[in-house]
Amino acid sequence: MWESESELAAGREYGGGVLSSSKHGVKIEGFQQRGNSWYVSADIPSDLLVQIGEATFHLHKYPLLSRSGKLNRILYDSRDPDLNKLVLDDLPGGPEALELAVKFCYGIAIDLTAGNISGLRCAAEYLEMTEDLEEGNLIFKTEAFLSYVVLSSWRDSIVVLKSCEKLSPWAENLQIVRRCSESIAWKACANPKGIRWSYTGRAAVQVSSPKWNNDMKDSSPSRNQLVPPDWWFEDVSILRIDHFVRVITAIKVKGMRYELIGAGIMHYATKWLPGLIIINDTATPVKDEASYMSYTSSGSSGGGGNSWKGELHMIVAGNGTKDEKKSSIQSKDQRMIIESLISIVPPQKDSVSCNFLLRLLRMANMLKVAPALITELEKRVGMQLEQATLADLLIPCYDKSETMYDVDLVQRLLEHFLVQEQTESSSPSRQSISDKHVGGTNQNAKARVARLVDSYLTEVSRDRNLSLTKFQVLAEALPESTRTCDDGLYRAIDSYLKAHPSLTEHERKRLCRVMDCQKLSIDACMHAAQNERLPLRVVVQVLFSEQVKISNALATSSLKEGVESQYQPMVTNRKTLLEGTPQSFQEGWATAKKDINTLKFELESVKTKYLELQNDMENLQRQFDKVMKQKHTSAWSSGWKKLGKLAKMTNVEHHHGISPQVPNSEEQNRKTTRRWRNSIS
Repeated sequence: MWESESELAAGREYGGGVLSSSKHGVKIEGFQQRGNSWYVSADIPSDLLVQIGEATFHLHKYPLLSRSGKLNRILYDSRDPDLNKLVLDDLPGGPEALELAVKFCYGIAIDLTAGNISGLRCAAEYLEMTEDLEEGNLIFKTEAFLSYVVLSSWRDSIVVLKSCEKLSPWAENLQIVRRCSESIAWKACANPKGIRWSYTGRAAVQVSSPKWNNDMKDSSPSRNQLVPPDWWFEDVSILRIDHFVRVITAIKVKGMRYELIGAGIMHYATKWLPGLIIINDTATPVKDEASYMSYTSSGSSGGGGNSWKGELHMIVAGNGTKDEKKSSIQSKDQRMIIESLISIVPPQKDSVSCNFLLRLLRMANMLKVAPALITELEKRVGMQLEQATLADLLIPCYDKSETMYDVDLVQRLLEHFLVQEQTESSSPSRQSISDKHVGGTNQNAKARVARLVDSYLTEVSRDRNLSLTKFQVLAEALPESTRTCDDGLYRAIDSYLKAHPSLTEHERKRLCRVMDCQKLSIDACMHAAQNERLPLRVVVQVLFSEQVKISNALATSSLKEGVESQYQPMVTNRKTLLEGTPQSFQEGWATAKKDINTLKFELESVKTKYLELQNDMENLQRQFDKVMKQKHTSAWSSGWKKLGKLAKMTNVEHHHGISPQVPNSEEQNRKTTRRWRNSIS
């Protein structure tokens, strides 16, 4: 506990918490309890009966009237001198507080503790035991004990605040709750450096708190132990939700780090909301003999529709119809806790984890929390959606919707995420940072969300009640630039086609429009080329895009370099997709893994043969071009050679004066006529 001169002085004044009144008008020998009745052993018989519930007090009027303004007013205003019975059922603190107040009036020493001081202070206020009736009356005494002893102690402040739960609204009106909350907040935010401390206990029903004492003379090793920043979590978590909110609000005002406040809120929620602890959240699908190729991971294949159900088991109190009323009360209390926690979560982005927010959102939907608070919680989830996991997003649909999972909720979360990303990108504070860093961070977050959405679509696509429109809207919610590879989207489309075999050709084409065939890896292309569920036009687009990629790769570099640059990133993307696929379906994974390895080996063989054929085709093409070039060149060259020889002979004859033989006119005419006839015919 905190020790100070004021606390020591108060302890001396009250005799270590023992309080008594030196003045009393009746000589008593003792104060006895028999069952639910209290009796005063005195030389004068009792003349006043005070009843609180089933408890009765046989007392004397004079000691009470001399110190209680309320009893004075009741007795004298009644104008009945023979009135000897009072019913005080509304007295705060109940019979325990009245017993202490009565003992004080009779001058019997009472022991003031953190457990009874709040009830006694409220009872004194109710009985109007002020200084106007007697100096040093009960209000003054209890108020001094609260101020000088309780509020200077960490543990006592916690205990008093806990005891105020049964004293509303008296404790609120007397500022006991406010003062204790501020005292706790001040001590939680104080710098513990150099303070020796030790835990007083760890029992769940007790207040486990570090004892702060600079004057400790204990030589145990714990005196030099460093104080962890979360030392106050367990103590504060025993408080009722409204008092916990008061403490957290006061801690915020003191300036504690927001991530530490968020950790305290999560600790409190884990303790008071057992529904946050998910025991089992698994799905058991019907096996499908048609497995994917090597790019498909475990759990991605399986029958869809209503043949499987995800079961959510949560810790709830109550068994059968006997505890229905109790369960209803607990649901109301949990709803109030959730609403209060949503209102006090720090506004900073990473103050609490996205996993915690989504679990809180799941319970909020189940318990029908106020829509405005659910919307606020959805915005908080959208701020850090890239931190979520697939299991967190699989929130059941608690309304009368036909779908198993709340797809509309995920759609809203995605919209909040995109709005937040756009706001951060355009804010002046983000523009002050380098554009490259900001752009890279946003792009990484969008890429993670895209993989998360693809995995979510793969899971929910097995629900036969999921409409094509909802699937398409969720798949197209993200910009095209966020996906560098559409393998995950293709997996979701194929899963939807398997679960909805009755789709028309137009609906299949409409479904496949959300996918970019040019962003598929070689594994996905090989699978799509043999997928009978896809429309024929999509298969042709897949083959064409793959041919274009291979041709471009071979045209820009050598065969080896082209293979490395083209297919190595695809293998990396495939591994990323396999890691991001949920491991929901573990049964039969060993056998499936062997089949996948076999298919991988066969696929590699097909790749090798394909590349060899491609190489042979290029060699044949080069040889063919070479032969054609040679043939074309030889025909022209032979013609030019003949013309050259003829020209040389003519030049030689003219040079030596030799004239060619001239045929006679008859022969010349005959040859000319024959040539003309030939030309006409």
